[in-house]
Amino acid sequence: MNNVTIIGDGGWGTALALVLHRNENNVTVWGYSSENIDLINKKQENVNYLPNIPIPNNIRWTSSPKEAVLSADVIVIVVPSKFFEKTIKIFSPFLSKEQLIISATKGIDNSGKTMSMIAEEILNRPISVLSGPSHAEEVARAIPCAVVIASKNGFESKKLQAYFMNDFFRVYTSTDCLGVELGGALKNIIAIAAGISDGLGYGDNTKSAIITRGLYEIKKLGMALGANHDTFIGLSGIGDLIVTCTSNHSRNRNAGERLGKGEKYNQILENYLMVVEGFDNCEAAVKLSNKFNLNLPIINQVHQVLYQNKDPKIAMTELMNRSAKSEI
Repeated sequence: MNNVTIIGDGGWGTALALVLHRNENNVTVWGYSSENIDLINKKQENVNYLPNIPIPNNIRWTSSPKEAVLSADVIVIVVPSKFFEKTIKIFSPFLSKEQLIISATKGIDNSGKTMSMIAEEILNRPISVLSGPSHAEEVARAIPCAVVIASKNGFESKKLQAYFMNDFFRVYTSTDCLGVELGGALKNIIAIAAGISDGLGYGDNTKSAIITRGLYEIKKLGMALGANHDTFIGLSGIGDLIVTCTSNHSRNRNAGERLGKGEKYNQILENYLMVVEGFDNCEAAVKLSNKFNLNLPIINQVHQVLYQNKDPKIAMTELMNRSAKSEI
């Protein structure tokens, strides 16, 4: 049996722990809060982040970084993007070159770096990534889904594929780490726009337009940064975008819906235990679009709603009243 450590005790980290446990790996999960770890050990359930899902008693939970990774063959990083760099620095002294490291965190930091870029700078080694349409609530219940693992080294992605893949968790491989990560991060911003549309009471036609044109903006920014076009029409692109824009499991869509109904950015943040990644990633996406002189109207309007207190209905009206143009 292989030893796998999950760094991050949130819903997604817990769901991946269940996948890896089902594949007969020895699984350890690390969490920053010893109180949450103690509660999980006591209840055999992640009450705060993934309630009503029983956790096998042979998954080990700890808040000690050294203990968590000491004997790990594979390390999966699943912490919110705003805590990613800090967490990597905490674990850096305890990691060995032989361990395979994969990031399942979806996000970009305020300077425009992806999570694997941050980890590679700190650890001075390649980092693989996992992304795709995979809500934790469904994965934890073994509902079928498909994701992508990307590594610059194709051999490494195939090796990791074998750890994760089973009869309900299908894994494809890729070498486009950048595209896979950008798709997973930028779709959260478009999901906020889709949620705003729901909150305003608009219909399926509106949401379809947001998803389609949102994909165009994701692809446009991704290709400017050097990602592969085909990645964005795959699972980590259009696949993740569809599920995040349409599902009630999506925190980003739900947060957007609350914006559309009149709540403000700060009010929503105060009421969420878990991170709404699109709020943080929107700032970085706008900076990147300005750097490359790109026109990304949906992302820009979401940014104005979040950070300039713009009325969501005015934002939607301005999107519709932009000058006429060709689709392609």
